[in-house]
Amino acid sequence: MPVSPARVVAFDILLRVEQDDAYASELLHSALCADLSTADHGLATELVMGVLRWRASIDSAISNVSSQRMDKLDLEVLTALRLAAYQMGWLDRIPTRAAIHESVELVKRARKRSAAPFVNAVMRKLAQSPDGRLQRELIRVATTPLELAVAASHPSWIVQRWTSQFGLEVASRICGYNQVPPVAAIRVRASSADEELRRDKVELTAGALLAEARRIHSGDVTKTKAFAEARVAIQDEASQLVAALVGEGSRILDCCAAPGGKTLFIADRNPQSTIVAVESHSHRARLLRQRVTAKNVEVLTADVCDLPVAEGFDRVLVDVPCSGTGTLARHPEIKWRLKPEDLSRLHSLQLSILRAAMRHVAPAGKLIYSTCSLESDEDESVVGEALRANDSFRLLDALSELEQLGAQGRLVAADIVSLVKGVYLRTIPGIHPCDGFFVAILERSQ
Repeated sequence: MPVSPARVVAFDILLRVEQDDAYASELLHSALCADLSTADHGLATELVMGVLRWRASIDSAISNVSSQRMDKLDLEVLTALRLAAYQMGWLDRIPTRAAIHESVELVKRARKRSAAPFVNAVMRKLAQSPDGRLQRELIRVATTPLELAVAASHPSWIVQRWTSQFGLEVASRICGYNQVPPVAAIRVRASSADEELRRDKVELTAGALLAEARRIHSGDVTKTKAFAEARVAIQDEASQLVAALVGEGSRILDCCAAPGGKTLFIADRNPQSTIVAVESHSHRARLLRQRVTAKNVEVLTADVCDLPVAEGFDRVLVDVPCSGTGTLARHPEIKWRLKPEDLSRLHSLQLSILRAAMRHVAPAGKLIYSTCSLESDEDESVVGEALRANDSFRLLDALSELEQLGAQGRLVAADIVSLVKGVYLRTIPGIHPCDGFFVAILERSQ
């Protein structure tokens, strides 16, 4: 019996994630999945994301019954074991015999035929192990950061940081949010799209934060004509909120623009403005230009720290490269790649980008600094250091900016105050129904 298409694709994607540092969410919408049915694409997504979310717990379960050390296993063999272990321990509808058989066949397909008996033996032992689904309950009752990290399949150093910054209860809610598929959000760019999506059997609910956002209850928006024609855009509500805070201006600079979701939002809100979108990598700049076709947007392939632009801008968005710890529900592979020392490197990069961007803000202009990180090293610390070195800027109160969006009818969040921490915007997964974002709003003196 051949291996099912969904499992073949899941196996290949998991290998690419490990070997090439690729992102699973991108691969799941790439040519690798072009021939999958809707049902098979759903299963492949479940398998890939499930294995990545629960990898530490899965590896621990395998290690307990394996006669070989985990670090001695070929990646193809380990990946097949992880797939079978996830199906047996976390999914209800997959028969154990099917999970075992197909993982053995995947090993053979990967030209590791000699390992097939070993995989079969490990899986049969694992079939007698406790059910991994019980860990979801353990997250709620964890009493220490280490217990929480083990129960939620997160690196302990990350959970320790969150516990120190937010407290154990909030850290638990973040971890719990990260371990289940997040609700997808879209931005409706044309008023006709709502009814059209419903006709295409995409069921929508209202946005939780923004009036122009919609949340997908069921259906596949990527299969619709509205999506193909870019009349709707997939974008988390927190990301939409960041772009909304940029506001309106005659000259707008987007410093780290790719992949372009925020640029597109800004262009839609400012059709008469001059918008310069900067991306340092040429291939990402090409993708940005394909996504943002508005004629008033100029895409520059350049380093923000050495921009060939003389005039100032009255609005500047600095959405810097970051650790992405606020997006682990969508990108679970990040938690296995990130190391504590990476935060120091990112801090230095972010600070240099912010300082460079501040030079391009016109008098009385505003700069919006944002990350999708929960780490203070990348957020308050960067902003504080930049301000200490440049006294021509002051911090604005994010709450006041949010209240203005509310007065315009654009922000519909039930509890605006919960979205701020001090003068900053701070969304927290599990507390808020979105990714974790940080925003600081700076204004230059006249």
